[in-house]
Amino acid sequence: MGEEKNEIIEGSIPSLIKKIAVPASVGFFFHTMYNIVDAYFSGLVGTDAVAALSLSFPVFFIVIALGSGVSSGVTALISHSIGEGNRDEAKRYAVQGISFALVVSVVLTVLGLLISPTVFKALGATGTYLDFAISYISVIFSGSVLFILVFSFNAILNSVGDTKSFRNFLIAGFFLNFILNYWFMFGGLGIPALGIAGVALATITIEFLGVVYLFPKVVRTKLLHNRFYKELAPEWSVYKDIAKQGIPASISMASIAIGFFISTYFVGKFGEVAVAAYGVGTRVQQLALLPLVGLSIATVTIVGQNRGAKRVDRVMEAVLKAHLYALVVTVIGTIFLFLLARPLMTIFSRDPEVVDMGVIFLKIVAFIMWPYGLIMITESVLRGLKRPMFSLWLGLSRQVIAPLFVFSLFVYTFAWGILGVWWGLVVITTVSSIVALLYLRWELKKL
Repeated sequence: MGEEKNEIIEGSIPSLIKKIAVPASVGFFFHTMYNIVDAYFSGLVGTDAVAALSLSFPVFFIVIALGSGVSSGVTALISHSIGEGNRDEAKRYAVQGISFALVVSVVLTVLGLLISPTVFKALGATGTYLDFAISYISVIFSGSVLFILVFSFNAILNSVGDTKSFRNFLIAGFFLNFILNYWFMFGGLGIPALGIAGVALATITIEFLGVVYLFPKVVRTKLLHNRFYKELAPEWSVYKDIAKQGIPASISMASIAIGFFISTYFVGKFGEVAVAAYGVGTRVQQLALLPLVGLSIATVTIVGQNRGAKRVDRVMEAVLKAHLYALVVTVIGTIFLFLLARPLMTIFSRDPEVVDMGVIFLKIVAFIMWPYGLIMITESVLRGLKRPMFSLWLGLSRQVIAPLFVFSLFVYTFAWGILGVWWGLVVITTVSSIVALLYLRWELKKL
């Protein structure tokens, strides 16, 4: 534990970024491919199933947002405490982070099961389309505690620079997903054919195995012990710290889901083919964004520990290097999306209309890869500095407020049709990245 702390505080910044970011990016590559495999199996059922999965994504993303937000807040707090040399405080944040996450998961499960059918109907889903969406998301919400636990364990591992354990879980989960999806969807060996609900059940099963696999890894960090459950009773002062860091990040992440709802609402005006194209296209776009996920995790950990150790020089170096690497990978991502849009869409949809519309979407959003990178790295730096509120306000602005205005303007006033949504995303993301950079510059001057 001490060696890892010294390495993050004293080691080469470029080497540390690569050591933490590469395994994380590889892991999230398999996570994204996992989601694409789900889309592929849904496509075997038909366009209705693909559209239902696309419609369910923003609701499912609320689970991811809450888990990821709390996780990122706990990572920042533990990293800061380790940097200060306060191991006892780091342990308290680890245990109470899990406690906090469990409470959140219970509330999430109840609310999700109650309101998701109403949300789907409000978005225009009817008939088989609606039935598929409800059957999928009901299983997901029933197992949300498993998602939250996996995120909590990963937060602790990230805080000490261990991104390999989660990577290994994601790789294994990807391959297992092929088997479980087919088995649960089409039945066999005593399991009835569950259709699209089988896709969700496969995911829940893999998350359960993730909890079993990651727990011993977390114990080895010495931030958690085998009898940690005896210390899960809420400590409200620690809950307050976690909420202060995690809730803004969760709301910021949840705003992505709300933004997806808004985008889906406007896209839905052009039919189920448009919704399916947007859903599949978004998943393909995630592939190109994966290196940024790894960079973001590395940035939070390195900035957090070095800020805790009062090494401002190393914080500044980490910020500059992370943005430089983000520029490189987003340029590559732009080329990747622009050149391979059609082959990638063809893999995941057999409907030529879905493919054609998805190709146009990908070729347009390819040119905002760098703005995405600027936003993600900037938000990670601010989380590492324990300055989470900007991410909340930026997230709400670019995911909720701006889309309502810009999409309406481009789609209805300018009569650009579906292109109004695609180009609206370009304008909103570009402006948001400029605002993020200006704010980061202001915060760094205060260090």
